[in-house]
Amino acid sequence: MHLLFLFLDGVGLGTNDPEINPLARAQMPTLRALLGKKALIASTAPYHGEHATLLSLDATLGVEGRPQSATGQATLLTGINISAKIGYHYGPKPNKDIRRYIEQNETTLSWLRARNKTATLLNAYPDGYFKGIDSGKRLYSAIPLAVTQAKLSLFTAEDLYAGRALSADFTGKGWRKILKDETAPLFTPKNAGKKLAELATQYNFSFFEYWASDYAGHRQDMDWAIKQLEAFDGVLTGLIETMPKDLLILITSDHGNMEDMSTRKHTKVPVPCLLIGTESSRKQFIGKGLKDLADIAPAIKRVLI
Repeated sequence: MHLLFLFLDGVGLGTNDPEINPLARAQMPTLRALLGKKALIASTAPYHGEHATLLSLDATLGVEGRPQSATGQATLLTGINISAKIGYHYGPKPNKDIRRYIEQNETTLSWLRARNKTATLLNAYPDGYFKGIDSGKRLYSAIPLAVTQAKLSLFTAEDLYAGRALSADFTGKGWRKILKDETAPLFTPKNAGKKLAELATQYNFSFFEYWASDYAGHRQDMDWAIKQLEAFDGVLTGLIETMPKDLLILITSDHGNMEDMSTRKHTKVPVPCLLIGTESSRKQFIGKGLKDLADIAPAIKRVLI
């Protein structure tokens, strides 16, 4: 069994209001086909179809305030309700309290490594990222921190060029436009999805972090958000067309944001837990039920044990 965790930062299950929710407005035919012609919005969950299951997860974790990235991501990675443990939500980068939980507790990645299973983060990072980390000017977010704590290597520009990893926007356009790297490989969204399927089947567990969704919410840029979502739907198209039967795709988030363009702040709405794969693998993942972010890590272990 292979499991691909597509992490969409800052995507909640919002209302069916195209004025504020790009997920209710964007043209996403592949996603809608998976969900019985419905959008990725609150009223669609729960849904169980031939190829996909959609559940909603509580991202507030029983703690007052708006959910934040560091506590949400650390909870997804460890299966520990870290917001409840420390008494507050925090982000975007882990502080010392959150780092302690990641460093001193078993994450999904370290659990897999201890059992001689293969795991990776499929994002490639540019050279400037590593220089910032080494100089102390940049801090790891929760996901790359968990990767390094599990003694796994982060992928570099060399890995991107060699086809071992993908850029954070899937297509490579960001590396060319923002980083001015004219040698970065370019993909159409559909071909990026096909590449993602190819890479995911090389590991027992693979993780991909997509942060542009959260960025779109903070910018309150509806047009840009729709473009990102429609490109992501193209990625899903290529991924689903080429995925083998022994691949289970998990799509979830750490908190809401993008689904409500009326605010720049994170929201308290539930986040999606979208599973794509065989009915048996989806049922095994769900087990006796999933209610919040802390249930994700145990579910991953249940499938990959």
